Amino acid sequence: MKILLVDDDLELGTMLSEYLIGEGFDASLVLTGQAGINGALSGDYHAMILDIMLPDMSGIDVLRQVRQSSRIPVIMLTAKGDNIDRVIGLEMGADDYVPKPCYPRELVARLRAVLRRFDELPAQQEKKEVVCWHDLTLNPATRISEWKNRPFDLTASEFNLLDLLLRSPDRVVSKDELSEKGLGRPREAYDRSVDVHISNIRQKLSSLTGDTINIETVRSIGYRIR
Repeated sequence: MKILLVDDDLELGTMLSEYLIGEGFDASLVLTGQAGINGALSGDYHAMILDIMLPDMSGIDVLRQVRQSSRIPVIMLTAKGDNIDRVIGLEMGADDYVPKPCYPRELVARLRAVLRRFDELPAQQEKKEVVCWHDLTLNPATRISEWKNRPFDLTASEFNLLDLLLRSPDRVVSKDELSEKGLGRPREAYDRSVDVHISNIRQKLSSLTGDTINIETVRSIGYRIR
């Protein structure tokens, strides 16, 4: 798996690249946002690890440009305790975030979780049938989402969360379950990742369906498709 690491801290970036290579990844380091955009859109990489602070533009701007034409999995590196940057990154379509300074082992674990949910093994995909709910269709094997037979874009995380909700239309799916099964990790205290991803899905469904399909919040528990 080829990983693009975008970070202007040469020492840290080199250390993380070497760690990724030691874990079996093919990692490349670039130091500017524009180089990150070019690399992400080249189609040569399976995922991008993106620092939010870059010399020529912010990581948010990089992500915004990448998301206009690519669904490459993206993990943001954010300042420790900076919840605003994390939420903005998730709202813009990041799949996950890791606070800096980060433990390389945690970064690799998050990366593998994101890659698993973006590109599941064929054997796992075949176990999941296409799910249809009214005019909404998700195909786990092809990762294609459609409304009235017209494809629309979801990030890897959004696809998995919506898939979980559609397969359980008669019950409330807890935030813990959504995080563990949809994001590939236990939900942490004060972690808003699930909430932000659900908000993104809501906006897309509202635009597509004219609010005929919505995701209902069940306070202190989770979400339900309606």
